[in-house]
Amino acid sequence: MRSFIKILSRLPLPVHYAFADGLIFPLAYYLLRYRRDVVTKNLTNAFPDKSQAEIKALSKAFYHHLADTIVEIIYGYTISDEEMRERVVYHNIEALEKAALEKGGAIVMLGHMGNWEWVSDIAKRYSDPSVREICVYRQLKNKTMDALMLDIREQRGTAMAEMKQILRAMIKQRAQKVPTTYGMLSDQKPSPVNSHFWTTFLHQDTAFLSGSDTLARKFDYPVFYFYITSPKRGYYDVDIRPIAENPIFESEWGIVQKYAILLEENIFAQPHLWLWSHNRWKHKRPQ
Repeated sequence: MRSFIKILSRLPLPVHYAFADGLIFPLAYYLLRYRRDVVTKNLTNAFPDKSQAEIKALSKAFYHHLADTIVEIIYGYTISDEEMRERVVYHNIEALEKAALEKGGAIVMLGHMGNWEWVSDIAKRYSDPSVREICVYRQLKNKTMDALMLDIREQRGTAMAEMKQILRAMIKQRAQKVPTTYGMLSDQKPSPVNSHFWTTFLHQDTAFLSGSDTLARKFDYPVFYFYITSPKRGYYDVDIRPIAENPIFESEWGIVQKYAILLEENIFAQPHLWLWSHNRWKHKRPQ
């Protein structure tokens, strides 16, 4: 499986996009109708002022981007560092690196925006080689796919830590005095048991994962948000915005509330870049 993906990844990117346009998009949107009902419902609730035609156009734009993301992940398996630097541009990376060096660590909260997999390349962008990057992930049920995705992500120089192991990893990095930035996809749906923080997000009652908030205040690690936009196909700008410079002075859930505001702003800027197929609002706020 890995050998096949590696061979496939060496095809020119225009060939990958031809697969995305001619095979993956029509297969997902028209034939399989992959989560079309979920996407339509999510978009309709998030944009109550848009017409049915506008929702349909936005839905198609999302599926086109989803197809692009799939082939870009494959292409990124063997992409050169030089090309990745051209395709993913970071702004204000110096502030993130400085925070990690001064405090021993920093937390990055990001969402499923743009090509969220490609930002693992940030491990190679720090000017100080002592700064490490660890990304938190949820283990996939399919062991073959889980191993493949871990391999693809770690190709970019980023270490991975399963969600349940992140606290142990952070304690270890601090004990060894290794300055580390921790990437956390914080827009995933929490379980009903872990739905501690609720807010209004995209015009709906929404529960957010609160682990990043808790860990930031526990370790006093500055928190940043990756504001991801795409100027054109296959290129992404990552504006690194501060959320909390001194987390110990933040109120409980204050950090995740600021994150939710930034994520919403980011989604409104380029709606098709977010992962609308995720059944984000399955659970309802307790009465």
